[in-house]
Amino acid sequence: MASRTSEQNSRQNRIAEMRRAEKARDRRNKIIAISVSTAVVAGLIGFGSWLIMEQKQKDKDAAAATAAARKAPVNGEQSWDVKKLGRNHVETPVTYEMNPPVGGDHNPRWMNCNGDVYKNPVPEVNAVHSLEHGAVWVTYNDKAAKADVDALAGKVGKTPYTLMSPDKEQAGAIMLSAWGKQLTVDKADDPRVAQFFTKYVQGPQTPEPGAACTNGLGEK
Repeated sequence: MASRTSEQNSRQNRIAEMRRAEKARDRRNKIIAISVSTAVVAGLIGFGSWLIMEQKQKDKDAAAATAAARKAPVNGEQSWDVKKLGRNHVETPVTYEMNPPVGGDHNPRWMNCNGDVYKNPVPEVNAVHSLEHGAVWVTYNDKAAKADVDALAGKVGKTPYTLMSPDKEQAGAIMLSAWGKQLTVDKADDPRVAQFFTKYVQGPQTPEPGAACTNGLGEK
């Protein structure tokens, strides 16, 4: 009888020890899980903070590069005295001293210039109004290669406050015009094209910054 009681007590003690060991193991696992989770969360927070800081630095660098590009002169561009360029709204034809025109009196209605690519020539008096709103107008003649025309059309199509149209009478193969500014290039990949866009799309030359480039005159 005493032997049986001893065996029962021993068995109960083993069970109790096993339960204590299991509880201790559960506590260790919980501590490990909490520690791992804390480390993971801390790592994610740290990584997220690093990404935010890196993006802020990229944005800062991009802003600085844009500011520098806006200040740097565009090699080979022509400039006109904006004080001598008329800005009257007229319903009559206007004869401009340059082709394409970069300013002067113009029609009250502007050409749509929200990345609009026109297949046919556009009225100069309406395009000049777009320049007044801060648009860059890309024109080309038969000397321009189709690949360059396509590349420029793609760039214009993705850039608000720009428009593009053919002009068989212009002297250069590809010409970029802004209010009082003009650049002639032979190829679409000329780095001055991107510089001209950066500097003059809604640039400091704009007489009416922020004015609309939609709800004007479109291609018929």
